[in-house]
Amino acid sequence: MPTAPPKIGFVSLGCPKALVDSERIVTRLRAEGYELSASYEGADAVVVNTCGFLNSAKEESLEAIGEALAENGRVIVTGCLGMEADRIRERHPGVLAITGPHQYETVVAEVHKAVPRPHDPFLDLVPPQGFRLTPHHYAYLKISEGCNNACNFCIIPSLRGRLKSRPLGDVMREAECLVAAGVKELLVISQDTSAYGLDLHYARSEWRGEARETRFLALAEALGSLGAWVRLHYVYPYPHVDQVIPLMAEGRVLPYLDIPFQHAAPSVLKAMRRPGNQERTLERIASWREICRDLAIRSTFIVGFPGETEEDFTALLDWLGEAQLSRVGCFKYENVDGAASNDLPGHVPEELKQERYDRLMRHQQAISAKLLKARVGRTIEVIVDEVDGEGDIARSHWDAPEIDGAVYLNGETDVKPGDLVKVKIEDADEYDLWARPVATNRATW
Repeated sequence: MPTAPPKIGFVSLGCPKALVDSERIVTRLRAEGYELSASYEGADAVVVNTCGFLNSAKEESLEAIGEALAENGRVIVTGCLGMEADRIRERHPGVLAITGPHQYETVVAEVHKAVPRPHDPFLDLVPPQGFRLTPHHYAYLKISEGCNNACNFCIIPSLRGRLKSRPLGDVMREAECLVAAGVKELLVISQDTSAYGLDLHYARSEWRGEARETRFLALAEALGSLGAWVRLHYVYPYPHVDQVIPLMAEGRVLPYLDIPFQHAAPSVLKAMRRPGNQERTLERIASWREICRDLAIRSTFIVGFPGETEEDFTALLDWLGEAQLSRVGCFKYENVDGAASNDLPGHVPEELKQERYDRLMRHQQAISAKLLKARVGRTIEVIVDEVDGEGDIARSHWDAPEIDGAVYLNGETDVKPGDLVKVKIEDADEYDLWARPVATNRATW
C-alpha cells in the first residue's frame, strides 16, 4: 500500500502580500504531493511566514514561531522577519531554517530537507489556479514586489527590494485562471500599485493575442474585461490614477480606491518624506467624485509621528472633514528597527499618541456614520462572505474583506458564499449596513 503523504502545517502572518507568498509556497508544496495539516500535532513540519514591518508585528511573529516550536518542534521560518535571522536564532535557536521574503524556492528546498517529498505522481496534480488560503470566491492578485519610495518610517524597500513588476500577460493569465475557478472578486495588491510597470519601462506583454503595455491603466482595463469584481489596493495618488476613475463610473472596476495618505499636515508629510500637497489632493478627490458618484476611498493615517504638533494633528482632522473618506484606519507611530524616522527629534509621548488616536477615530466615526446613513433606502449589489444560523454576512462594492465594514442580511436569504445579491439597505451604524435581499434579483455565476 502507498504510504501517507507528508503533511506540512502553515502559519501565515502579516499583510495580503505575505498571504500571496504563502499561497505560492503552498501551491508548490501541494503540486509536489505534500498535504496541509490543520493542526500542529498532525504536521511533519511547520512553516511560519512572518511579518517584520513594525516592532509589534515582529514580536507577534516571534511568538508564533515559539508556539509552533512548542507544539510541533520542527519549524521553518520565512517572510520579512527572516531578514533578521540572528534575532530569530537568539530567541528560538531550535528552528530548522530561516529564509527571507518571497524566497519561494529556498523555502520549498528547506521543506524537502526536513520532510522528503513523496514520489507518487498521482499526488502531483493541483488545480491550475494553485492552492489558495482565501475563501473560494475572492483572491488576492499580486502584480509586483518591492517599492521605490523612501518613506523614512518604512523598511519595506530594505525587506523586499526595489519595485519589480510582473509582465501584464503573466498577471492576466493568473487572473483568468482564478476567474475560471470560480473567483468573483480580484483584489489587486502590491507595495505601490499605481507604479506598476515603471521598472519595466511599461514594456509590452502579450495577452489574448495582443501586445499590451505593462501599465496601471492597461492592467485595470484588462482586468475589468473578465467579469469579476476588481478592487484596487495600495494606490499612491500619482496623476495617472485619474485615468482609472472612468472605468469605475462605467462599472468595469469597483468604485473603490485604497490610498495610503498617512497624514495631511505639510510639515509631517515632509518629515515622512511623502508628497505634501494635500490641498491639491482634495481637489482631485472632488473631481473623482464628479466622475464617479459612488467612489469609496479608504486610507490609513499615522498619529504621533516625531515632531507632530497639536496644530499638525488639528490640520489632519480638518482635512478628514473635507475629504469625507469612506473608510479610515489609524496607527500610533512606533519605531521600527532600521527606519530613519527613529532618529528624528520630537518623539511624541505614548499617552498623547493614544489621545490623538482616540480623537481621530471618534472624528472619523461621525463621518462614516453620516456617509452610511445616506445609503439607507438604496438598492445595491453585495457579495456574500458567510452563511450560518445566526445570519448571513456580505460586503458591498465599498468594502474590502477583513479591513472594511460588512452588510448584514436580514430575513430569509437562501444564499451561499460567493453569491452576488441585490439588497435594499434598511439600517446603518458607524461601520456596517443592514439590508434585505430584493426578491428574484439574486445574481448567480
